[in-house]
Amino acid sequence: MSPSPTPYKNQHYDILKKECQESKKLFEDSEFPCNNTSLFYKTPLPGRVEWKRPGEISESPQLFVEGISSHDLNQGEVGNCWFVAACSCLAGKPDLWQKVIPNWKEQEWDPKHPDRYAGIFRFNFWIFGTWTEVVVDDRLPTINGKLIYCHSKSKNEFWSPLLEKAYAKLSGCYESLSGGNTGDAVVDFSGAVNESISLEKGNYRTDPKVKDKLFSDLLKVYEQGGIISSSITASPAERELRLANGLVKGHAYSVTAVKRVRLGHGLLAFFKNETIPLIRMRNPWGKHEWNGPWSDSSEEWQKIGNMERNTLGITVEDDGEFWMSFDDWCQNFTDADVCRLINTSLLSVQKNWNEAVHFGDWMKHSDPLKNRCGGCMNHKETFLQNPQYVLDISQEEEEVLVSLQQRDMKIHRPRGAGENLTIGFAIFKVELNRKYRMHDIITQQNVATSTYINARTVFMREVLRKGRYVIIPSTFKPDTLGEFMLRVYTDKDAGCKELDQDKPHVSCWSSFRGYPQLVTHIYVQRAEGLENQDRSGGADPYVIISCENKSVQSVVQKDTRDPIFDTRAIFYRKKPRKPITVQVWNSNAIKDEFMGEVVLPASLKDSTDPQRLKLKQGASQTSEEMPGTISLRVVTSRQLTAM
Repeated sequence: MSPSPTPYKNQHYDILKKECQESKKLFEDSEFPCNNTSLFYKTPLPGRVEWKRPGEISESPQLFVEGISSHDLNQGEVGNCWFVAACSCLAGKPDLWQKVIPNWKEQEWDPKHPDRYAGIFRFNFWIFGTWTEVVVDDRLPTINGKLIYCHSKSKNEFWSPLLEKAYAKLSGCYESLSGGNTGDAVVDFSGAVNESISLEKGNYRTDPKVKDKLFSDLLKVYEQGGIISSSITASPAERELRLANGLVKGHAYSVTAVKRVRLGHGLLAFFKNETIPLIRMRNPWGKHEWNGPWSDSSEEWQKIGNMERNTLGITVEDDGEFWMSFDDWCQNFTDADVCRLINTSLLSVQKNWNEAVHFGDWMKHSDPLKNRCGGCMNHKETFLQNPQYVLDISQEEEEVLVSLQQRDMKIHRPRGAGENLTIGFAIFKVELNRKYRMHDIITQQNVATSTYINARTVFMREVLRKGRYVIIPSTFKPDTLGEFMLRVYTDKDAGCKELDQDKPHVSCWSSFRGYPQLVTHIYVQRAEGLENQDRSGGADPYVIISCENKSVQSVVQKDTRDPIFDTRAIFYRKKPRKPITVQVWNSNAIKDEFMGEVVLPASLKDSTDPQRLKLKQGASQTSEEMPGTISLRVVTSRQLTAM
């Protein structure tokens, strides 16, 4: 069972409701009072505001009228179409909205027992990794008796304005909801992982293969209960500008369906099996629709059989919901937010992911080794001062999902702040035995870098090969302070943890046992000439790097005589005069075959340049049996442990 939500501002719903029932008074929320501070911080409303309870607005108020639907919602005066679009998506997901609106039957008005009504409601939001319970009273802002903000088509339905009030409370006031991201609200409703996609920059408009893959991905997200939204970028002057095709710029739309629709009529349609990818959208205004191909009354619908049309539920009315081809969607919308509900349950028949969650801070410290706000890789001198997280990929190849999220900043808007930090992260392939923080970027392989953007969440999907990796989240500029949450999803448990130690610990026994004097990095890139070692024509080579009774073994390279090992090792050396050995072996089912070794002398100079070193022959082999040259491409780099 999931833990109980944490009460926001320590307000406990059950306690407050019981107190109101016993005193026979309706709840008044002192933490979100009915005054201007809860409405705005800059722009006053155009009219005299009166706070009214639902019973003063409607004779028979209800939380839900005939259930909950995406058609319930209409945007009000504040520019929070992004939030209304998220609510519209939420309404179509019973498993989600019943968690956001808990025990809704208990919260519903009961005309048979009016004495039980206490004027208090509760909603749950997933805030920075923790489910949080927010309570509000039922007093809603009105002008001329009408709700100012989000409202339902049914005058006596109140779930949407009450939910919006709870979210405004979290954000400081209603005006703080003006301008936002639909994906962020969906994450707050669900704990999903949000991926922002630029439809302009990703070749989705020009490359059919890329576009088809995107549709397949979105179809999978939709079928697995995920939530998708999209918008059209607009300048400040163009915001909410209605285009000739009916779409509105700078406006968030919810995606309410993703389908491959069968073309044709009758049995011929089934035998022909021709389909077209369509996507259904909803304008949170509840009006103004796309008027191009596949719009409500367009002639394209004549290509669809009656049974298929009935299944899709086509309605010809200006209700804000419409269909369009996926090609037109890619051409007309510029941005999409794809929120995946990542399955981590072992009991599910769907693919389950292993999740690692870490909370951290970008914080400043006078000691560079304790500083944790070094900025991005543009700042080479300070970048490695950022937090570092290590993980191991155990399969030959594995898709890894990484989500970096910062705290929501909207609550700071009333004091002139509230802008997101520009954040991102880099992934490095490191030594197989690394267990201390990185202090040298030259010897590491940067395999992926996210975009750096002032968004609340930065997401990346990356296929990583077997090995050890370090993820470094950072702000774009050094000395920028903030909190973050890093979520990493892998197929197998990757043992993801923070690297918090800079070097081996000094103990009272160090003087007796010895303490490392040098750090040596070894990078074995490849072996050449192995065809002279194996007369049968094939080999499964691997390398073992050994130093002071410690060793690191590479992955076995299957059926090759020109192996690329790409293997890194790091050693904290107590006896720097002792050599390091790199052995090459051929993997066999019965007994592995020794093929030779490189001995790196203690006197080898520090270097980051590749060195081709001849392998010593195996003890059982003679020079006549091993003609030609066998070489190993090795990179070495050393630095003092004192750093």
